[in-house]
Amino acid sequence: MIKIQLSPFVALCIVGFFARLSYAMARTPVLPLFALALGAKPQAIGFLVGASTITGIFFKLPAGTLSDIYGRHKMLLLGMFVFGLTPFAYYLVTNYWQLVSIRFFHGLATSIYGPVAMAMIADTAGGQKGERLSWFSSITITGNLLGVPLGGFILYHLAGENTPSLDHFHIAYLIYGIFGMIALFFALRFLTWGKILLSSPLEKGEIGRLQKFSKGIKEVISDYRVIITSNMQGVQKLSLGTLEAFLPIYAVTIAGLNIFQAGILWGSQIVTTILAKPIMGKISDRYGRKSIVFYGIWICAISLAVIPFTQNLYLLLFLSMAFGIGEAFVTSSSAAMVTEFCKERHYGAAMGVFGTIFDIGHASGPILAGLLLAYLNYQHSFLIIASILVLASFVFNFSVQEKTPVFVKEV
Repeated sequence: MIKIQLSPFVALCIVGFFARLSYAMARTPVLPLFALALGAKPQAIGFLVGASTITGIFFKLPAGTLSDIYGRHKMLLLGMFVFGLTPFAYYLVTNYWQLVSIRFFHGLATSIYGPVAMAMIADTAGGQKGERLSWFSSITITGNLLGVPLGGFILYHLAGENTPSLDHFHIAYLIYGIFGMIALFFALRFLTWGKILLSSPLEKGEIGRLQKFSKGIKEVISDYRVIITSNMQGVQKLSLGTLEAFLPIYAVTIAGLNIFQAGILWGSQIVTTILAKPIMGKISDRYGRKSIVFYGIWICAISLAVIPFTQNLYLLLFLSMAFGIGEAFVTSSSAAMVTEFCKERHYGAAMGVFGTIFDIGHASGPILAGLLLAYLNYQHSFLIIASILVLASFVFNFSVQEKTPVFVKEV
């Protein structure tokens, strides 16, 4: 029997790909449309889309910090069980609040897996943190790239030209669950049997562990550079969450596109992010990260503000791709920049703080947009959110100084 062995980095990427594939199929554009079929209003839809992200606000920091203490592999496997089993629970949904409850629980998957996997990569990446974290993110985002249009296509195939019914959504989520089980299988096969994941040394006794937990959190959150830099990712995700929740609805109800086209529209954003991220990560490793983050926020802000001023499919595709480039700029550099501000033994806590602020922004986007859309049109609502990004970019630019890149030092 041939025994396959994978490096920690490759194994994390494979598992992350299938996990994100299943998660994306269950989220956009199907989830907002599921809520719409249940009779939810814009405010309720925004809250629903943000529900799973709200979970991350409370669990990413503890998950990352606990991985510093107990080791990465235990926390990673816990997250993968949530990824693999939760999609099947959507089959039981018959009302809005049931859907909200499941979304909250489903959010545990990314809340645990995200910061712990990133900390694992930071442990071993050395001076290539930007490039390695970007490759990991791009590969897992590829799951989003395929999951978004595939999820929309499955629902479209089930419903045809008719309005999807609850039965159509139930069947679709059973299919999405199969992909979640594939992710769980790979996690059990390559993250357990091969024992490829490193564990952090344990403190003896529960008191020692509690002290280490507390110390790690205090040292990370007391560094204003970590907070402000993480906030750049947070405001970028504010705009991303806005588009995740309401771009599909805008595309279908105002621009006149069908469900499958709405999925393709979002997929175009993802593919540009995938292509640009590793390149920008490598550039940031060599020449610095701050300016890349700053200009990336501006690209996101401008494209977000312009989207509701057109109903043309091709212009919407262009703007979605521009937003994806801006996202690649910000996300390729911000996480690596955060790790460089903290001590190596606290990478898990740092990624937990980063992920918490990330999720605050991601959750706030659809909630804020939903509230704005209850009183304003798409143009004014998106413009207000874009203005928040611009303001945050100036705060970051004038308050944070980055370390000199390794490449520049060598030169």
